[in-house]
Amino acid sequence: MTADRPTTPTTVDPAAAQSRRPLPGARPSPRAAARRGRDRKARVLPGPEGRRRADGVRPTAAVVGAGIAGLAAATALAERGVAVTLYERQPYLGGRVGGWPTRLSDGSPVTMSRGFHAFFRQYYNLRGLLRRTDPALRRLTGLPDYPLLHAGGARDSFRRVPRTPPFSALGFALLSPSFGLRDLRTLDPAAALPLFDVRVPDVYTRLDDLSAHDFLDAVRFPDQARHLAFEVFSRSFFADPRQLSAAELALMFHIYFLGSAEGLLFDVPRAPFPAALWDPLADYLRRHGATVRTDTPVDHVAPTPDGGHRITTGHDETHHDGVVLALDTAGLRSLVARSDRLGDAAWRERIARLRTAPPFLVTRLWLDRPVAADRPGFLGTSGFATLDNISVLERWEDEAARWAARTGGSVVELHAYAVPAQAARDVEEKRLVEQLHRVYPETRGATVVDSRHEWRDDCPLFPVGGYRDRPTIHTPDARLTVAGDLVRTDLPVALMERAATTGFQAANALLRQWGLRGQTLWTVPDRGRNAVLRGLARWASG
Repeated sequence: MTADRPTTPTTVDPAAAQSRRPLPGARPSPRAAARRGRDRKARVLPGPEGRRRADGVRPTAAVVGAGIAGLAAATALAERGVAVTLYERQPYLGGRVGGWPTRLSDGSPVTMSRGFHAFFRQYYNLRGLLRRTDPALRRLTGLPDYPLLHAGGARDSFRRVPRTPPFSALGFALLSPSFGLRDLRTLDPAAALPLFDVRVPDVYTRLDDLSAHDFLDAVRFPDQARHLAFEVFSRSFFADPRQLSAAELALMFHIYFLGSAEGLLFDVPRAPFPAALWDPLADYLRRHGATVRTDTPVDHVAPTPDGGHRITTGHDETHHDGVVLALDTAGLRSLVARSDRLGDAAWRERIARLRTAPPFLVTRLWLDRPVAADRPGFLGTSGFATLDNISVLERWEDEAARWAARTGGSVVELHAYAVPAQAARDVEEKRLVEQLHRVYPETRGATVVDSRHEWRDDCPLFPVGGYRDRPTIHTPDARLTVAGDLVRTDLPVALMERAATTGFQAANALLRQWGLRGQTLWTVPDRGRNAVLRGLARWASG
């Protein structure tokens, strides 16, 4: 397997980066869609140089999987004139951020999904993808706070915390009731210094063989504040901190708190995912000549003598000059196992060793009465059994708001991350509702008009020591690339942003081979922001 080969980050004039002339029918242009937020130290990675569009015989590409990674790859390829076919086994787009129609017992048509997702301002490349159809991102709205509640009574908020490091860390310590002067005195500053100079892939060399739990032990992170590190960061990976690589935890701290000036507040879609995000993007892809095939799982991929690949579905076989595999962990493992000529033995063995995170549960309740008016749209929780957060959807989503206004009720969503695999599902579903009653007591008397419980276990696990086994964008087959949040990339990205970024990188790898211009990317700073703290971190690491 070849290593990732990202372009060396450079600082450029953002106005110049956004002033490129758009392609016909594309507003904004691929380069204009790639932009930083407020952080002046954000980094730009110019895409491959080349022709603006394919001329003559158009290259063909198959993108297998229409989650964020696959949609990003398909978009970048189609914009350059590549004849793209996007394959998706589900009837909807968006992958783990998708949605599908259902009907409630009261007859209301609604959209169900796999639950809440926060679109952070650091997600430059994901937001660039969404700008293809929503240049001003008007389909997103910002939540005013990111509140956290511990069962012991401790509360925290990021609304008043400064966004620019190191003032963000200092401001949080001064404003948070979870930290006291005694807690600050107990911290081991030498053990914490790696957090102030996170670089990829160096952070994996230093911390991948340590768990997030053990790292926080070494830092002597105060017990009362541990829920912040776990719920805000490590449990975002749907994993117990004892299973999660400390390198991933450190990277999360860098992206959201210590390395970026974008802060920890975030946006959410104003409408269900299909209407707000993916239906417009599907139309955009079709206008650029792409074929979108939902309900079409790919059974087999085989290399052909000309360097391309043959894609086999239950309906047909087609030849493509390039392929992007943008699948979840289980899907990638399964397709590679069935496609015995892909890659080489070492690559196939690494794919086979990939693991998924523990199951998670999303429960959505349509209640016959509202929750209290002062309840936030989103609340992170800790210490309430398996309950990790509560969303009140009518606070921001138009479909839920219409239902609540018509019925006088409320639409509440509950998340439980990393549920024990042996847990009884009916017991966990009841327990989650019981914890809602603890946190929002006014819901005890509410009648549940209808409910949906989504159990899933398809998120990637980033285990201790697992970085070396994760696939990169490149594979032993030059025209076969891999994308997704499971993919290893030498850029400071995670979660949905890793999916979007690697999707664009996978497309760039193919565009470079065809002499076509690629997608410009932005990331948070690729090292610690403060020279003094960087020096101390290097000193502490020996």
